[in-house]
Amino acid sequence: MIQPDGFVDPQNAGKVCKLLKSIYGLKQASQSWNLCFDEVVKGFGFIKNVEEPCVYKKVSGSALVFLVLYVDDILLIGNDIPMLEAVKDSLRKSFSMKDLGEAAYILGIKIHRDRSKRLIGLSQSTYIDKVLKRFNMHDSKKGFLPMSPGMILSKTQCPSTTDEQKRMSEISYASAIGSIMYAMICTHPDVSFALSVMSRYQSCPGEVFGSEEDLVVKGYNDASFQTDKDDSRLQTGFVFCLNGGAVSWKSSKQDTVADSATEAEYIAALEAAKEAVWIRKFVSELGVVPSASCPLDLYCDNMGAIAQAKEPRSHQKSKHILRRYHLIREIIDRGDVKICKVHTDLNVADPLTKPLPQFKFEAHTKAMGIGYLS
Repeated sequence: MIQPDGFVDPQNAGKVCKLLKSIYGLKQASQSWNLCFDEVVKGFGFIKNVEEPCVYKKVSGSALVFLVLYVDDILLIGNDIPMLEAVKDSLRKSFSMKDLGEAAYILGIKIHRDRSKRLIGLSQSTYIDKVLKRFNMHDSKKGFLPMSPGMILSKTQCPSTTDEQKRMSEISYASAIGSIMYAMICTHPDVSFALSVMSRYQSCPGEVFGSEEDLVVKGYNDASFQTDKDDSRLQTGFVFCLNGGAVSWKSSKQDTVADSATEAEYIAALEAAKEAVWIRKFVSELGVVPSASCPLDLYCDNMGAIAQAKEPRSHQKSKHILRRYHLIREIIDRGDVKICKVHTDLNVADPLTKPLPQFKFEAHTKAMGIGYLS
């Protein structure tokens, strides 16, 4: 840093100050803080999760505490109150901190608990209400579907005249997309497909767009190769559920054109399988999901894609498929994933690749654990 006013050395006015440690605002400050925090918590018995470095675990006999760090916000989860209090005391001695008690909100996400049913839920209703008010939509009519069935958007619907372009430039389209994206990433996989489609038109939007059971992780994948009217690129989606609650999901447009449903589903299965490998490693390291030692079930609704993944042989109609997509065979052979057949009507990932009728959409979102909280 430059020498501050009043502390300039007249004989060395061109020199700068060498910092003894990072100060707030410098680009290195966040890393320095993280390294400092990491060293301190490891000093009193925490182990960093290799797959997710902001998650720490401490075990003492049957007592278990997880520490989750987001910049300088800390969430503690454990099954032993004395051990939790001891961890908080250790943190107080090392850092200036405030104990906010039982967590009710974290990063704008409300935490709901029903201890009688041993259930926990997450909600962003307050955040969504703020977004609606910001875009003057808080009095709008309630809808049930992110996209109507059969709705197909294309660049031909973008503004074509100067007046239309000027009018649309006054609408905060990209800001709205970004606001919804935060909700989608955290708690709303049900809007993933709609948001993926809408985000393609940010540069030129048009008005049309305007219990006691075992913990088990299950994955579902789906694909659609006829949803993009402009370039026929492939849309894939996957969702992983832990005992009926979605924990990881994605809906994205691929850079590949598929010429059959089998090829599309095969590519989608690989995308899901790669995520499954990470989930399995992460959950295994937590040590609280015994089923993580078994292959993770990945459900696909296309028998051709399942046969491709299970049988490493040349198929006449699929020998053109790029070698990189055959990675799924290695993942299955390693025992990370077990690919299974699911009926199309029961594929929970369906809403992530295409618009659906209301009854189907609601059935799938319910299977993801999405619903109204009283």
